[in-house]
Amino acid sequence: MLGAMDDATTPRPADAATEPAVLDDGPAAGLRLRVTGRPAILQVTRACEAEQASGGREFGVTEVYVYRRDWRVKRPPLRYGYDPASP
Repeated sequence: MLGAMDDATTPRPADAATEPAVLDDGPAAGLRLRVTGRPAILQVTRACEAEQASGGREFGVTEVYVYRRDWRVKRPPLRYGYDPASP
């Protein structure tokens, strides 16, 4: 196992340290962000345009992209590479 996975719902202390990161390749190439705790994997989502479903029900559809941390990078900015094989 590469490390504990974390998600956006995990509570963080107000003074938790963040550090810069950048995404390489894929649909979010060049995106810069700040991360807490050096997560192994980041999920990037983008809303898709959906047509009205029959019966008047509304659904949301989101594309999901996975970026994996480059473990060779030891100091900020951390780098995350696009994983084209992820669901």
